[in-house]
Amino acid sequence: MVSLSIKDYDLKSPSVITVGTFDGIHLGHQKLIKKVLDISKKENLNSIILSFHPHPKIVLNNNPEISLLNTLEEKKEILNSYNIDYLVLKEFTKEFSRLSPLEFVRDILVEKLNVKHIVIGYDHHFGRNRDASVSQLKEFSKIFDFKVTEVKALFENNISVSSTKIRGFIKDGNFINANRFLGYDFILSGQVNKGLGRGKKLGFPTANITIDKNKIKPGNGVYFIYSEFDESVVYGMMNIGSNPTFKDKKSSIEIHFFDFTKDLYDLDISVRIVSKIRNEIKFKNADHLSNQLAKDQKKCIELISILKKTT
Repeated sequence: MVSLSIKDYDLKSPSVITVGTFDGIHLGHQKLIKKVLDISKKENLNSIILSFHPHPKIVLNNNPEISLLNTLEEKKEILNSYNIDYLVLKEFTKEFSRLSPLEFVRDILVEKLNVKHIVIGYDHHFGRNRDASVSQLKEFSKIFDFKVTEVKALFENNISVSSTKIRGFIKDGNFINANRFLGYDFILSGQVNKGLGRGKKLGFPTANITIDKNKIKPGNGVYFIYSEFDESVVYGMMNIGSNPTFKDKKSSIEIHFFDFTKDLYDLDISVRIVSKIRNEIKFKNADHLSNQLAKDQKKCIELISILKKTT
């Protein structure tokens, strides 16, 4: 997959396109992508995902309370596993948001990307104030000579799959359902920075990460996680919280990898969350905390055995 700005896209080849912010690249989004790939092969068209960055809510709201399921880099990482030809990124600005539906279709989809077939979700809206829907897009298709394939909602356990529902699962610590709706284990990525060194003193050295300010942060507690280094899977546990046992009270994300000694300072790393182990607890002292961490590790190791049996 080639990822580039729409300003740098200059191909004249006909294309099949799907459009959206695609936050999460969840099962519903994957249904759209698979349809694009199927049409691309059958109709000999370039396959394109047209996405927007930053997220429209960040641009249009002065003080947005937004919790993105993916950073842009995470989104690229997930999409790269598909055989889409191009991820085309359009900078989302207030000026762009004021384009009429006609201007968007004519100037972006037709003239810039040479769309011959568009795959769109049943509830997709576009143009100024999101006034236009799939029905209007179908009217434009008659004028500009392209096809429209509308994709219906995807249901999991009789619940429609959506980014909003997944955010709710994550906030509740329900990673069984979050990961089921995503179709992959939730990704949390950030840069490793120096902490207070407290984990090492407790016998559980940690990598402290700082995540993007707009990225959703799971609730406080301990999580079973894994990551990949040098093409090898490394398991561990992660604590998110404000260190209530101690006085600093500063919120942090601390990751302890099992049987792992590589220096990670200043590196950007990604972890996958499998499940929540427990809520955050305030302990009487450091020894009580250390004992609990040993129990948490034992629980995670038990889960590793279960995980390996099911994969």
